[in-house]
Amino acid sequence: MPTFKINTLGCKVNQSESDQIASELQAGAWKPATNGESSEVVVINTCTVTHKAAMQSRQAVRQAIRRNPNARILVTGCYAQTEPAALAKIGGVQYVLGNADKHRLVELICADQSQAVPGAITICNDVGQSQLLKPAPAAISGSRTRPVLKIQDGCNAGCTYCTVPRARGPSRSLPPDDVISGVSAISEAGYLEIVLSGIHLGRYGRDLIPRTRLSELLVRIEQSTVVPRLRLSSLEPLEVTERLIEQMAESPRLCCHFHIPLQSGDDRILKKMRRPYTSDDFKQLIGRIHDRVPDAAIGVDILVGFPGETDAAFNNTYACIQSLPVAYLHVFPFSARPGTPAASYAPRVPSHVIKTRCERMRRLGNMKRMHFNQYFIGRRIPILVEATRHAATGFLKGISSHYLTVLIDTDDAVSNQIHSVRITGQVGNDLLGIIE
Repeated sequence: MPTFKINTLGCKVNQSESDQIASELQAGAWKPATNGESSEVVVINTCTVTHKAAMQSRQAVRQAIRRNPNARILVTGCYAQTEPAALAKIGGVQYVLGNADKHRLVELICADQSQAVPGAITICNDVGQSQLLKPAPAAISGSRTRPVLKIQDGCNAGCTYCTVPRARGPSRSLPPDDVISGVSAISEAGYLEIVLSGIHLGRYGRDLIPRTRLSELLVRIEQSTVVPRLRLSSLEPLEVTERLIEQMAESPRLCCHFHIPLQSGDDRILKKMRRPYTSDDFKQLIGRIHDRVPDAAIGVDILVGFPGETDAAFNNTYACIQSLPVAYLHVFPFSARPGTPAASYAPRVPSHVIKTRCERMRRLGNMKRMHFNQYFIGRRIPILVEATRHAATGFLKGISSHYLTVLIDTDDAVSNQIHSVRITGQVGNDLLGIIE
């Protein structure tokens, strides 16, 4: 059987698409290469959300070429969509496929069994013309304990710092019947949690005829499938509706976990970012979630160093987060992306100032995580045990509904099962537990 490798950078949507590619290849009699084994085909699914992500994408391509000198190298994803020429210049790349043509990747791999040839073939159509989200086979042959199902793609928001609309095109939703089919296929394959993902997940269904909403889709999933756990990926603040909060409070299957980007706690910066809410709107939302679902893990994205962010503006963001019952932070330094309005904004924040602010915000995030973890010590909670082990302790990892990582000292027989554990302590950002 011919072998393949897939290297994925970036978000859960990219992860889902890579898993779909892997499933299709395996269905076509390809097998994943083992660790350390060279491969006949390598796919790099790239990211471009920041300058660093774009750099890492190029590095991943060059590394794949060095480690697999006889392989066919195919590059796809967001960086391939926005900067195909930069990737085509790398010697050893066979194909560069943008997101609009990612669905053709398996077809090209299976049709062309030749070795790598000089010069890259670039296929990069305008993703902005995409109007439909094409159904894809559910990823049911991967190694994940919690597979990701993409139900939405693209974004219409137009935030001034973000290149995602250029890389992903307009918002498009998978029809509910196709979502149900995907959830059912993954569930029937034995998986116990599915992550529903999208680039702008809260816009789900607005483009469909008839129009629908994410909350309505969740009702259909719960009525039509038996998967024990559903988790939502990131949602914009104004799209966390009262109905969604109520569903989380009422449903034993919907994970107690919201991830909501704030980006800045300063209203002047939010306006420059073209974010359609104020810091007070965000505070009120977090308060409503916490009042109705006090156990809920609330993760928050913070973008540090946006042009014009003064010390006072950063301190407003810091104070906002400090005052709220959030569980963890994802902190990103501002990165000027080509083609975005913010790339030309001034004044720029010096890089050393951005670094210092990021470090300070991440320390606050660690304190928030530690405080949230401590709330569960001594309690019994169910966790889904994964197949991976913690590097330092060798214990198996489990994930709770509240997005807590729990380490348990047990054998592999309990992997991919949901067990009740008693939380006994904390190590770093993780919890320790005992199956009872």
